[in-house]
Amino acid sequence: MEKTIDELLQAPYWIVDILPEQVPADGPGQYFAVERYYLEKGRLTAIKEKHINVLLKLNCYRQLTLDGETNPPPERLAEAALDRPLCIRVDGALILSEPDDTHMTLFDPDEKLLALVRFLAAGEGLFVWQPPE
Repeated sequence: MEKTIDELLQAPYWIVDILPEQVPADGPGQYFAVERYYLEKGRLTAIKEKHINVLLKLNCYRQLTLDGETNPPPERLAEAALDRPLCIRVDGALILSEPDDTHMTLFDPDEKLLALVRFLAAGEGLFVWQPPE
């Protein structure tokens, strides 16, 4: 039986991000200033295009379900990723993407799915990491 979204949101998760690991709260850099820089419209759109590329390439290997539709047309998936929050089901896992975030979140992937997402993300210059508990 497939897990519910609420169950998946409580499962282990990984971040698909522009940074290679979580920035420490007491880090000496200027994380929030850099984040604001990347959240500007043109830069954020470029990051979202990388997310879309990961999702579309993933869909070449695995079924994706968005809004109850399995394997939606690439144009629909891309447009939705730029426009609204997405909950995408893949192999019993869940991918969350917000249009105004520089990261996506992957909940409860098996090892094969995680390895594939890592590989696809790396090809887009993105990193996949798990937050410390």
